[in-house]
Amino acid sequence: MNRADFVEGLRGGSAVALASAPFGALFGALAVENGLSLSETAFMSATVYAGASQMVGIELFGHNVHAWLIVLSILAVNFRHVLYSAALARYIGHFTPVQKFFTFFLLVDPQFAEAVKRGEAGRQLTFAWYFGFAIIIYVPWVLISVAGGMLGGFIGDPKAIGLDILLPAYFLGIVLGFRKRDNFLPVALVSAVASVLAYRYVGSPWHVSLGAAVGIVLAAVLPLPQQEPDLEADALQSGVHEV
Repeated sequence: MNRADFVEGLRGGSAVALASAPFGALFGALAVENGLSLSETAFMSATVYAGASQMVGIELFGHNVHAWLIVLSILAVNFRHVLYSAALARYIGHFTPVQKFFTFFLLVDPQFAEAVKRGEAGRQLTFAWYFGFAIIIYVPWVLISVAGGMLGGFIGDPKAIGLDILLPAYFLGIVLGFRKRDNFLPVALVSAVASVLAYRYVGSPWHVSLGAAVGIVLAAVLPLPQQEPDLEADALQSGVHEV
């Protein structure tokens, strides 16, 4: 792998690792509180590796829900990753099958956002950069989950100190990072309204996928923005014809 790209990825992902640390600690504390051992907590973080889905799973574990329903609920929360992988496909066509396996396994929301921004900026999305960005988030996530499980008793009630608001605020920040995209406002607004209605009438965690689906449908039917004419290119072309 290209060392420079790998180091650049490490630097970019380190900020995300720090921002996600409270979520990992909170998950570990909740996991132990709901009866998981430290090894089970680490295993779940290492294999599921999805903060929101892990929180949903833990909540359902605590209510003795059937295993198939837990898997289905986690799938509902993580369905957006199908869309993420489709959006990334254009940038990772040169990856080997093994590299693609790790690409999709390590795919989380900030990873997707930064990878797409890099690709849209015209920079090559190398596996060295992608893996460096991902591994600096993945390893601390697993370790901090275990630490949270060990020290969970000192955290107390997460809601009492406002930790429950961290995850929504974090996702909101990721969404706003795409605010300059065409049709962002109507798609985001309709998705939010649909998600709230689904939460009210269908329930969690299905509101996540239903809100996303409504936003996708709207984005598909909205007209594409008109491209601004390239006056310089037109002038050059006219000059060529005149010659």
